[in-house]
Amino acid sequence: MDKPNDTPLRIAVILGSTRDGRFGPVVAKWLLEHTAQRADMTVDLVDLVETPLPTVFPAFGQGLPDEAMAQIAAVSPRIAEADAFVIVTPEYNHSFPAPLKNAIDWHNEQWHAKPVAFVSYGGVSGGLRAVEQLRVVLAEVHATTIRNTVSFHNYGEKFDADGRMTDPGADAAAKAMLDQLAWWGHALRDAKSVRPYAA
Repeated sequence: MDKPNDTPLRIAVILGSTRDGRFGPVVAKWLLEHTAQRADMTVDLVDLVETPLPTVFPAFGQGLPDEAMAQIAAVSPRIAEADAFVIVTPEYNHSFPAPLKNAIDWHNEQWHAKPVAFVSYGGVSGGLRAVEQLRVVLAEVHATTIRNTVSFHNYGEKFDADGRMTDPGADAAAKAMLDQLAWWGHALRDAKSVRPYAA
């Protein structure tokens, strides 16, 4: 068997909330501090505020206007190039934000046989109901969701006024999640180098 590919995994961190006054950037910044400490990962932050996608799909067989094509072109190559993903999501009405579903739906083969981890935040549920629904959606596009998640219940109590984490257990949870993501990322990347994924 060929030697495994030890080059760093390309991780796309997708920031799923676009709401005014959103808390997501605070959570994403905390996550990026963890990925920055790892030699086995490089990270691309895909912020759906900075890279909005079209919300109207064309009829089957029809093309997109130039503006919509430009919006897709700003995101799709980054999804395609990623070896693995971390989705940062809040919970809205027992589910996840509409712009995040839209970003998933504009892509298909870009998700195939790639692992996805989750960092969620919310009230008493900590965003876990959003994560459970995301698992079902991502299974349909042939992504592999990993078991370990990081969940911030009553998230406003977990960060101080400067956005610094106040819960020491969160750091251990982040490491465990990223360790699992790295294992799956390397395993699936190596497997696809041997034979194409059978979608």
